Amino acid sequence: MRVNLAYGRSGLDIDLPDRTDVLTPRFVAGLPDEPAALLSALRTPIDSLPLADLVKPGDTVVVVHTDITRATPNDRILPVLLAELERASVWRQDITLLNGLGTHRRQTDTELRAMLGDAVVDNYHCLQHDCFDDAALVSLGETSRGHPVRINRAYMEADVKILTGFIEPHFFAGFSGGPKAILPSLAGAESVFTNHGVQMIGDPRAVWGILDGNPIWEEMREVALSSEPTFLLNVTLNSQRQITGVFAGDMLHAHAAGCEFVRSSAMAAVDEPYDVVITTNSGYPLDQNLYQAVKGMSAAARVVRDGGAIIAAAACEDGLPDHGQYAALLAQAGSPQGILDLISQPGFQAHDQWQVQTQALIQQRADVYVYSDGLTDAQIEQALFTPCRDITATVADLQARYGPHARLCVMPDGPLTIPYLRET
Repeated sequence: MRVNLAYGRSGLDIDLPDRTDVLTPRFVAGLPDEPAALLSALRTPIDSLPLADLVKPGDTVVVVHTDITRATPNDRILPVLLAELERASVWRQDITLLNGLGTHRRQTDTELRAMLGDAVVDNYHCLQHDCFDDAALVSLGETSRGHPVRINRAYMEADVKILTGFIEPHFFAGFSGGPKAILPSLAGAESVFTNHGVQMIGDPRAVWGILDGNPIWEEMREVALSSEPTFLLNVTLNSQRQITGVFAGDMLHAHAAGCEFVRSSAMAAVDEPYDVVITTNSGYPLDQNLYQAVKGMSAAARVVRDGGAIIAAAACEDGLPDHGQYAALLAQAGSPQGILDLISQPGFQAHDQWQVQTQALIQQRADVYVYSDGLTDAQIEQALFTPCRDITATVADLQARYGPHARLCVMPDGPLTIPYLRET
């Protein structure tokens, strides 16, 4: 059978055996009128006054938005939000759009315009968070876990703080959206490092779809609440990037409603683990680099058997990438066990260690093959994976290895589907 994978900007068709299970999210149709749905949510929010009642002329407003590694349709959300602020007589010069980069690289002007639209970039103050700029951070003390907290100064000093984003299952925070707009998106580097530290990432409840008892998400919630956000505007999306739901209002209550909506469509139960799982990282912009593609591997790892194989297809037009320390940590460690030994050293702390830790834990369970037009075989091997240049041929080789009754599945949309083993 032929399957179209969400890969890069245009997709990838592959041929797989007919008995391959196809795991996809339950389809949810896009809203027929996105601007009307967004406006309705702003005016009839969840457990909050309407947005227009929370602002007044002269207020300084910061609107936090996601960066280019996320699929949030900022160019469709922000114009509606900004128009509602102007209707409430908030002056345009008092509004700052803050790119919640976390520890990611800055966006170029071209990238910002692609994300936000020319009209927004040309008419509003656009600021990019820098987690390493001491002058741009404000200390909030420590969390209940003793972790240091510094948050973006422009955000903290604003009269009105609006968080935007989209909700999807997240491989160690449970779900994206909500408080993630503050930690890690607007935090100092040390706050990200401790929240994503070895013990936190290694906690068995720091996984897809779990919020309660998840130490990473609970600390994100604690920090976000301490920053006193005014309003949340989150959306959900289908595989065509259409908006399927709008969740606005109180940060926790609106986010919780969105998470339940996503859980009902994205989580897929399977009866037995698979020998081979083919996955993606949901295509562009989520598969821009191999660092991000670990998420798709993590989703696949939930249903691959010990000793099985994962094939990940990610375009990686941004490479490994060259920025951050993901590639350097992998080169330094030299093997999955070497990664775990390295980051477990007392006092060790490094940018991107959370991603290499997740990768190592996956590779301890299964072999991982990477198909990517954006990477050479040498780069894939440098990242400790096995190169794959023909998914169909690799599947045939793995079938020969595992036998005629090998169980196969494909996740064409990657981590938009989160499979799990059905309890018996």
